[in-house]
Amino acid sequence: MSFVEYGDTIKDGDTAIVFLGHESMFPVKVQHGTVTQTKYGVIRHSTDLIGKKYGSKVTCSKGGWVFILHPTPELWTMNLPHRTQILYSTDISIITMMLELKPGSIVCESGTGSGSLSHALIRTVAPTGHLYTVEFHQQRAEKAREEFREHGVEHLVTVTNQDVCKNGFGVSSIADAVFLDIPSPWEAIGHAKSALKAEGGRICSFSPCIEQVQRTCLAMEEYGFTEINTLEILLRVYNVRTINLQIPDLGKAAEDNLGTGFDSSNPSNQGSPCADAQPGAAQFKSGVPLREMVGHTGYLTFATKS
Repeated sequence: MSFVEYGDTIKDGDTAIVFLGHESMFPVKVQHGTVTQTKYGVIRHSTDLIGKKYGSKVTCSKGGWVFILHPTPELWTMNLPHRTQILYSTDISIITMMLELKPGSIVCESGTGSGSLSHALIRTVAPTGHLYTVEFHQQRAEKAREEFREHGVEHLVTVTNQDVCKNGFGVSSIADAVFLDIPSPWEAIGHAKSALKAEGGRICSFSPCIEQVQRTCLAMEEYGFTEINTLEILLRVYNVRTINLQIPDLGKAAEDNLGTGFDSSNPSNQGSPCADAQPGAAQFKSGVPLREMVGHTGYLTFATKS
């Protein structure tokens, strides 16, 4: 099993995703002789998982069932153990595009954190690229190395435990792109410039506060970066629900045309109007935004090495 090389069969030692339902899943490390408890009953790894195909429907001891999915960076982002705040798919997708990443790219990242973005970057640059990721916290760096090894991508990533603001990324003039997710990114802009290739390399800085963005932009200008721009990606979720709208009074001719146009034999019109319809109103399916939702995550500042 590897996050970048997909296999058909579940093997001992794999990381798999147990899918119980919509927005209900969790990762499990497959081990011979181990069992996993779910609300539908027990999953026995030796008999229920090992040797089965990914995507299989597995029946638990209480009669309920789950699906066993092959891990992907997207699924890992939704299910990983949080050691820090993480980036989600909304920001990750624009980062990989705006940094112009492709197979074979060399990327420097700081900090590693929980590895959400790291897994996406590794899959994007595989099979010939490489990720150099720097983590200030020693235990988080060690845990990241362990996860990359378990996920079969250790040959595509180098984890370094050091302060990027003081010691840099440990590489020079080879990176196609640099990503910064640290409290004071302006202190690492000089090291980012040194890590980037001679011309045309891209840099991205993620910061939750606009004051951080302002200082980072000033540092980018000071070090000669061009095409500096900041984006904020907002995800808006809609619920589909039935709403009542008043029927406008368009006169008798319009009412006659409306009546002749209604076909009760059409399945889409069956049940309309229903008991919930208000007098003088018609019912429609509509997308309605949530009243409360997570909005701001952070600002993404991009620039190009001149």
